[in-house]
Amino acid sequence: MHAPLLAPSILAGDHANLGASAAIVGQLGLTWIHLDIMDGHFVPNFSFGPQTVAALRKNSKLFFDVHLMLDEPHRYVEAFAKAGANLISIHVEPAYDHAATLARIRALGCKNGIVLNPGTPAEAITPFLAHVDLVLVMTVQPGFGGQSFRQDMLPKITQIDRWRQERSLDFRLEVDGGVDLKTAAECRQAGADTFVAGTSFFAAQDRSAFAAAMAKL
Repeated sequence: MHAPLLAPSILAGDHANLGASAAIVGQLGLTWIHLDIMDGHFVPNFSFGPQTVAALRKNSKLFFDVHLMLDEPHRYVEAFAKAGANLISIHVEPAYDHAATLARIRALGCKNGIVLNPGTPAEAITPFLAHVDLVLVMTVQPGFGGQSFRQDMLPKITQIDRWRQERSLDFRLEVDGGVDLKTAAECRQAGADTFVAGTSFFAAQDRSAFAAAMAKL
């Protein structure tokens, strides 16, 4: 099992100063930051595009975990790779060539990931498990921060972790949505190793203690 890894979501940071929010993450000694890219179509919200990612990259050495919540992610992977993404995750739900897009992400020099929404069965991603660096299980319906964690996603995490072990695969298993210290511990027990925390991280009274507790999961 991979060591636990916290990837704070900048979506919950200060949108008037995203650079400062990213700096907070780096100052705590964390290595990853999660960037949610939303188009207002695949999910009912907008966030930011490759120019914002490029601007953040100029002053950050963090690992940029870029999550594309887009109807047509295949059209934008090159732009986000050029902007400074280290890992680009794409959803399985829209209709496009998933395998070719995952291969394209790697060809652009980034790690890749496949994502599934709460209503999507785990079986939908099985064709891609041997070809990804990360699987992201959404534990809320994506679009807005601050939602409650869905306990019914724990069996899905367990199933994907079982496949990972049975097939001797090495992808990271990430969870995103309603993740705090309690729900992260439950996800860790189910097999997750990478934890996207937005509201719970940036609203924590002691972010250092929060990060330290995550590292001990």
